[in-house]
Amino acid sequence: PFYAESGGQVGDAGQLTGNGGVFAVADTQKLRDAFAHVGRLESGELRVGDTVRASVTQARRAATARNHSATHLMHEALREVLGEHVQQKGSLVEPDRLRFDFSHFQAVTAAELLRIEELVNAEVRANLEAVTRLMSYDEAVAAGAMALFGEKYSSEVRVLRIGEFSMELCGGTHVERAGDIGLFKILSEGGVAAGVVVASENGALKSEIARKSQGANAAVPCGQAAQDGKGVVSAVIIREQNFEIVAVFQGSEHRHQGIVQGDDVVLLVV
Repeated sequence: PFYAESGGQVGDAGQLTGNGGVFAVADTQKLRDAFAHVGRLESGELRVGDTVRASVTQARRAATARNHSATHLMHEALREVLGEHVQQKGSLVEPDRLRFDFSHFQAVTAAELLRIEELVNAEVRANLEAVTRLMSYDEAVAAGAMALFGEKYSSEVRVLRIGEFSMELCGGTHVERAGDIGLFKILSEGGVAAGVVVASENGALKSEIARKSQGANAAVPCGQAAQDGKGVVSAVIIREQNFEIVAVFQGSEHRHQGIVQGDDVVLLVV
């Protein structure tokens, strides 16, 4: 059930619980076609053949979803205020803030920033439903869904529509209704060589626009959350169907039989 970092949205956190131990998940990353659950074994041990129960920290996911849905509303508001030439160049969506990178040929004025806020908050107050649909890529684009330039999409895509205001291709987590977002407020704006960077903190009913020189996809390097004084990284391969542990890695060593226990930092791969 964990969402792995993708499209600028950070990965889920939570807990994996088995008969032999409790594993705290601090981050979730994609590892090719698998999900890597990064964190620490808090108690007990994990053995090959164990099964685990996965639970996501719902407060963190809900806050992240609010900010992700806000990026969609802001994207459309930017295009309405500044022009349809505006394109998303990156984003960072976290539980306590979002940053939105976009292309524009000049600094955004105070009046334009205020108008962008007004448009987003009008949609929030309207509290219209956020609806997701699966459809073919061609069907989605023909229906008016916005696709990011240069992004690779599969033949079947997920489309998020928020009222009649925003319609984009997106695989992230989102609110059920626009009103769930709360208040949207822009604090600052800065220009970079590639465009303009925008960020907001809707979860705390505040927001910021921060200057960044790197793209949004550099949010959290894979494994960063798995570093501590020991620097021990392990991996447990879990069967997707029933969450059974089928193999254990310790660093670069592959052990088909083994135990992960104690205070070692553990990387669980599902």
